[in-house]
Amino acid sequence: MDKLLHQGYTDIVDADLSKYFDTIPHSELLQCVARRVVDKQMLHLVKMWLKVPVEERDEKGRVRLTGGKDHDRGTPQGGVISPLLANLYMNRMLKGWRRTGRGEQYRGRIVNYADDFVILSRGKAKESLEWTRGVLARMGLTLNEQKTSIRQAEKERFDFLGYTFGPHISRRTWREYLGYSPSKKSVNRFKEEVGEYLVANNTARWEEVRDRLNQKLKGWKPYFSLGSTAKAYEVLDEHVEERVRHFLRRRHKVPSQGTHQFSMKRIFGEFGVFRLRGRLREAGS
Repeated sequence: MDKLLHQGYTDIVDADLSKYFDTIPHSELLQCVARRVVDKQMLHLVKMWLKVPVEERDEKGRVRLTGGKDHDRGTPQGGVISPLLANLYMNRMLKGWRRTGRGEQYRGRIVNYADDFVILSRGKAKESLEWTRGVLARMGLTLNEQKTSIRQAEKERFDFLGYTFGPHISRRTWREYLGYSPSKKSVNRFKEEVGEYLVANNTARWEEVRDRLNQKLKGWKPYFSLGSTAKAYEVLDEHVEERVRHFLRRRHKVPSQGTHQFSMKRIFGEFGVFRLRGRLREAGS
């Protein structure tokens, strides 16, 4: 992605599909599967899989049933085969782009992961979007028009797969450059995860709490280790320090703010909390 931007593919179609998993038409999806699988029993099993009702919870925790034998659209997001089926159906659009030579016509490239995709072009973003809208309509899918836009990457930022691409300011020279960094949404989501873990009713031994917290931090870092990471790491290290201090102060019933008893040096040193920016330097080093 970054390489394409620096090659001049800076006119961006920032696309968003409306309820993709819930709207994939079964008949067309099964045709896609049948082109690759000839075993009738396996095809029947996939068809049954699509018809099984699934109990899900929405963002507010309310239980709802999706799917069922009377439904002819959608693949359960919690199903183990659903990501494969969703990718398989999405591949129809990607193949159409290649086979009809749209990349050359619109001077563009599609970058996608499952149903998340952006089109990077050299001055043909509007034409690319119109083609995409028409193809998706023929596939029985729709774009979320409110979340789909055309952007100029040299002037505007856009988010993709947890990263923000576009204009950045160098913290060393204070000059603007075209780059990428972990998105604010990704950072805030992880801050919430840390906060939800370090709560008063977590009564496990500190060693267990620390190890699980470190597991979360070490799991987050490898994916978000590209581009400009300094600001994101700084924000998260400060948040972890604050939440750990509050957690320990509450557990040990410390009446003060705990900045002395649970200093940054102790939290990331003696108490063994993983620091995204690496180990603290010793005094005088």
